[in-house]
Amino acid sequence: MKLDTERRGLLVMLLPYLFGIGALVLLPAVFTLGMSLYEYDLIRPGDFIGLANFRELAGDEVFWISLINSLGFVLAAVPLRLLGALGLGLLLHRRFRGVGAYRTASYLPSVVPDMAYVLLWLWILNPLYGPLNLALDALGLPTFGWLATPNATRAGIVIMSLFTIGEGFLVAMATRQEIPGQLYELSAIEGAGPWHVFRKVTLPLMAPTLVLLLLRDTIFSFQVTFVPTLVMTEGGPAPYATTYLPLFIYRNAFEFLRYGYAAAATVIMFLVTFVIVEIQSRVIRRWRHAFIV
Repeated sequence: MKLDTERRGLLVMLLPYLFGIGALVLLPAVFTLGMSLYEYDLIRPGDFIGLANFRELAGDEVFWISLINSLGFVLAAVPLRLLGALGLGLLLHRRFRGVGAYRTASYLPSVVPDMAYVLLWLWILNPLYGPLNLALDALGLPTFGWLATPNATRAGIVIMSLFTIGEGFLVAMATRQEIPGQLYELSAIEGAGPWHVFRKVTLPLMAPTLVLLLLRDTIFSFQVTFVPTLVMTEGGPAPYATTYLPLFIYRNAFEFLRYGYAAAATVIMFLVTFVIVEIQSRVIRRWRHAFIV
């Protein structure tokens, strides 16, 4: 009887979250899947066309370019963001004079509104008078055609994303603070070096949290490129150098009024995200014992 009461209590606490997931995730997903089977322009009644939108996507060169661009961004940004969050978490988990200011500075870019953040980087990456190129030139290093050449522009979008790791930093720092200090005292007594302690103590105990951050950031990275590319590059430089899937979907939906076609692209983006996350999960489950050995 007591167990049933506890289960009912847990169910009551879960109801708001289940309602939110249903209303904000499941229903829009079902609606998007249904719309992908129609030719719909928001003006006339939709015409059911089955899988025609998906067949058209298969032959759409711009769609394939945007998909490859998105995959390239994920492969470049996700590992760097995870390493950045882990590095900051390890550096700033201890208390010392001024640590609060450093923690605030590390988290602050994550709460800046997207538009303001992008406009700031539009100035930083300006190839002529932007502070990044001026700093590189002052140091005698080569400058780059940020926002002017395809590869440099893609690199600039990745660099922008590396400063919005505040949430991952806080999670990594809290996880490091939860590791018992006695483990490090024992390691010091046994004469273990810093790298050995990190590899055998810190990393294995932080691994479950880092896995969650990896999966979360993979999902997040498929969407984070929208505002920078819409405001800064408009998908260029030509030909479609920074046209990522979110921008491709936005243009088809709100510029070309092809909502069914955009919904089909959204379904593909969801499936690609699911496949990548599933592959990551399988690899992590297969090699998880390596952290313990």
